[in-house]
Amino acid sequence: MIACEDTRRTRALLAHFDIHTPTTSYFEHNKLVKGRDLLRQLEEGRAVALVTDAGTPGISDPGFLLVRDARARGIPVVPVPGPSALIAALSAAGVPAGGFVFDGFLPIKPGRRRRRLEALRDIGMTVVVYESPHRLAATLEAVREVFGDVDVVVARELTKRFEEVVRATPSVHLERLGRVGVRGEFTLVIPRGT
Repeated sequence: MIACEDTRRTRALLAHFDIHTPTTSYFEHNKLVKGRDLLRQLEEGRAVALVTDAGTPGISDPGFLLVRDARARGIPVVPVPGPSALIAALSAAGVPAGGFVFDGFLPIKPGRRRRRLEALRDIGMTVVVYESPHRLAATLEAVREVFGDVDVVVARELTKRFEEVVRATPSVHLERLGRVGVRGEFTLVIPRGT
């Protein structure tokens, strides 16, 4: 069985490689119900692969719940390395990355987002976060308020067809986004010590 974020996308990939393994959906809104079913299948000795549309399963997505619960039941988990927006963004950013902090998605509420950014700033390392297109502008505004108008790498759709990596100040990013619009999934890299 292949548990996937979007069965349509995964089936297209499987068809390309002439793979006929059954698929089932596993994503944010069905993770609890589907997770129980997948764990039952694993306990019965079936093999289950977990895939996502982009990036590595378990990194800022509900896959970590399935992995956690499988490990808690003594079910072996075997990773297959693949694309990771976090590592791709760092490798293309051209910033110090010997030490960095990854914080997944920032809080949605403005006050909590700002406080989290302040805590990350105080760590004194390069910061990497994920952001949705709906909150990108607000996050860039908060980054500008907390870190100043420093260069920030905004990486869009990493490892996908419309990949883009742009390094500029939050002000420049906001102006550019106003012209071209906001689409896709984003990884922000806020360098420290440059």
